[in-house]
This record gives sequence, C-alpha cells and structure tokens, in this order.
Amino acid sequence: MTIYGDDPDPPPSTQLLRNIVRKFRRLHKGGSPRQQVLILLGWLLLAFAAFRAFQHILGQPSEPALLCRPSTHEHFEHIKLPNQPDKAQLSQVWKTLKTIYDAHPPRPLNLDLKTFDSISVFPSLEAIKTHTNISSADAEAARSSHVAVTRELVPYPSDLFAGQGIVILAGGRYTGFATTGLGMLREIGSKLPIEVWVKDQSEEREEWCAELAKEGVACRRLSDYMDTDLLEHGYQLKISAILFSSFEQILFLDADNVPVVNPDVVFTSRSFTETGVIMWPDYWKHTGAPYLPFIVGLSDGPSELLREDQTAESGQLVWDKRRHWKHYYTMISQGWAGWGDKDTFLVALRSLRQDYYMVPHKLKTLFINGTDAGIGMLQADPTKPNNYEPMFLHSNIIKWSIRGFLCIGCATQAIDPVKVSALENPKSPINPHLKEHRRIFSLTDMQNMNIDPEPAIWRSFEHVACRSYWQDEGLCNRTREHMEQTFGFQFQKGWASPLTGAEEQICLRTR
Repeated sequence: MTIYGDDPDPPPSTQLLRNIVRKFRRLHKGGSPRQQVLILLGWLLLAFAAFRAFQHILGQPSEPALLCRPSTHEHFEHIKLPNQPDKAQLSQVWKTLKTIYDAHPPRPLNLDLKTFDSISVFPSLEAIKTHTNISSADAEAARSSHVAVTRELVPYPSDLFAGQGIVILAGGRYTGFATTGLGMLREIGSKLPIEVWVKDQSEEREEWCAELAKEGVACRRLSDYMDTDLLEHGYQLKISAILFSSFEQILFLDADNVPVVNPDVVFTSRSFTETGVIMWPDYWKHTGAPYLPFIVGLSDGPSELLREDQTAESGQLVWDKRRHWKHYYTMISQGWAGWGDKDTFLVALRSLRQDYYMVPHKLKTLFINGTDAGIGMLQADPTKPNNYEPMFLHSNIIKWSIRGFLCIGCATQAIDPVKVSALENPKSPINPHLKEHRRIFSLTDMQNMNIDPEPAIWRSFEHVACRSYWQDEGLCNRTREHMEQTFGFQFQKGWASPLTGAEEQICLRTR
C-alpha cells in the first residue's frame, strides 16, 4: 500500500503542495496543530483570491475599467412606505357613500353603450344629438338624483389621508406593464412613495410586493375596503383606487404610462398649488349627449355647451382630495373614441364649479421608428406652460413590458398572462426591431425633443428580467443581448466577482 509522502515520484501539483506545507510549518513552528490549520486555511484563501483576481485581469481587454454602480432600484430604500389607511374607517366611508348612491340611483338605470359608425371621423352634431335616447322625464329624474347625491356626500375625512404620492393600478396583464412604469420612476429619480393597487388577493404577487417595499412601494387591495363585485367595469377601479389611497395629493398613472422625466415636480408647480387638479388633453372635442349639461346642472335644458370643450386624457392625473373631495358614465362620451373614466373627472369639476388646470399643450403621438404605426401619447410637462417638453408617455398602443416584448413560451407560464410576445409574433409592428436589434423610438424624434428615454426603459427591463421576482434566464439573456446590440451597453461582473465567483453586481456602460 502506498502511503502519502512515500510516493517516489509524486505529480508536480502534489510536490508543490508538500513544499508549501513544509515552509508553512517552519514559519509557524511554535503554534498548536489547530492554530496551524486555521492559519494555513487563511493563507490558502488569500492565495485563491489573488489567483482569481489575476485570472480576471488577464481576461479583460486593454481599456479603462468599468465603473460599477448598484442598480438604481437600490437607491430608494430610505423612502418611507406610505401608511396603511385605517380599514375600518375607510370601509365605513365607502358604506356611507354606497348608501347615498343606492338611495339616489341614476335614471334611467341602464344606458346601452352604442359605438359610432367610425372612431376615425369626428361625429356630426346631428349624430351626437340622436345617439343616446333619453326621455325628458328620465333627464329630470337624473338631475334630481345628481343634486341629491352632491348635497348628501360625506365631508372630507381629514384624519384618513396625508402626504403626496403616486398611485398605479395593476392586476392581470396590467401588472406586467406596471413593472415598466415603476422601474422608470426609480430610474429617472422619482423619490415619491408609491401605491400599487390591484382588485383583490388573486391579483397580488406577494414576493413581488416584498421587493417593491424596499423601494418605497406599497401594494394595496381594493377588496380590503369594498365589495369589488360591485365594480362592473375596469374603469371604475381607477376612481376607487384614488378614493382609497392613503395619499391626500395624488399623481395617478395608468399601468401603461411610462414617465420620461422625473414627475415629482408636479406637486410644487403653480398650476397645481393654485387649483389642486392637473389634467391633460385628449385628441378630441367633447361628444357628450345634449342632456348631459342639464343633468349635471350646467344648463336649463338640452345644450351644446360642452361641444367645443377639449376632452381630458386620464392616463395621468394630479388630484388634491381635500380640495376636490366631491366627485354619470355612458352619456359623457356616448361610446365614441376614448370612452371610459376620463371625462368623469372633468364633468364633475365643471358641475361643481371647481378650479382645475388643463395643460395647454396638445399631446403628440409617438411613432415606431421607421413606420407610421403609433406607440402612444406624449403628454407635456405641466410646469412648462410656455414650451412643450414631454413628461409622460401613455403607451396606450404599444404597451411596454419586457415579458410582452421578449418572453418565449409565456403562454405556458402561470406567472404572467402574456399569450404571445412581440418577438414570437411576426405580425407585431415591433417584431423586426426586436429581431434586428433596432431602436423602437426614432432617435431623430428624441433628439428634437431633447429626450432619450429608451435606454432607461431597457435598464428597467433588465432589472425585471434578471434581478427580480420575474427573473428568467432566457429572458435575461435576450434582454442583455438587445441592449448590447442596440444601445452599446456592456455587461461585466463587478470588482468582487473575481474573489467570489458570484455575479452579484452588474456593470452597465454605454459606448
């Protein structure tokens, strides 16, 4: 039997190890065997670290080292989470409101939603007049109900709401869109606390919410405060989220809204401090039924009063609940383009003779690079009344979600209800841009407006795909490949990686 140390011709590695041990014993001759073992392990660890560092240096190109910074998502742990509203008190507010609504229902109880023949051609005055059939008796009853509701509304509960913050409504496929907007808010430096609202527990992602809490984002459920079965349409969720939010002053963003500059300044803008409401224009003039001004108390009979009014686009909305606490549906736009919650806010303000600020700049449509296909609506910075400078991209056409862009096989994954991604769908207008690693925004358009949000959006995508609850190896690799090929990002292990072999820190740099 061969015994260790008696091999007449040991391999070079074994001989090297023996020499290290002999020299170590001579250096530490006076120590106990246990001390010698511990000291030897320490020396071996240092030697291994030096070897890995040397190996790492040899493998790098001869260029300046990358400056590694933590993800921007880790810069906001100091943001205090918004307070949880008192569920019992707030639920009672809702029960009181519901009692008032039930006592004074609208007349008629139901109106059929009929769309116009075309949503690309603004309807004629005659078409607007005849589109919704409502009798004078029903109009009188509706007016009486409206007067009674506004008279009996509960006072503002000043002890329930406080502070400023952002509210985003997620749930279902909109959660994927919300990951982009949330990521961009932190990428561009927003320091406001945020609430993400979903309908009920079935739409909540507990692990994702735990991650968001580290960035000053709280998850909320509408079902904690009301019976959500009463909400017949998704548009009603928005108004409910604003009502139940713990914030007194709210910047509401649709889940598919992607801020392109830091929006925190809206709360200190003159337009908000003087009025308590900021609204943004939509494409069209008003298409409300002639009886609408009569029902809400703006006229003494059927009227064309609202016909020349600019409609609002509520993909973003700034609202002070204290100053505008008092707040019909199908009749407002009669099912024409943009039908939904958006003009309920404007009509309520008009009806109650309350001040508001409508951003004076027309929205601009952003198109897919090299095409005439739209992406969404670019809305202006309300703090710049004299010059159009974009602040929000309400991406109501191409909805930005990394899983919706680059996921392969999402249809079989329960984590996100993406049926088919743009990369998988050859008919998607951005499919060639993703396959050929081209920008989706036109760089010329971005330069003309002095913005370039697309790289920051992809930084947010990379965080979601590679380092979050939603992480997926294949999705992460495709995301980084697109970023490298399209924008010149470079990905590299951080300085600690040579010592540990771990990829805990990612360095990103654009050329």
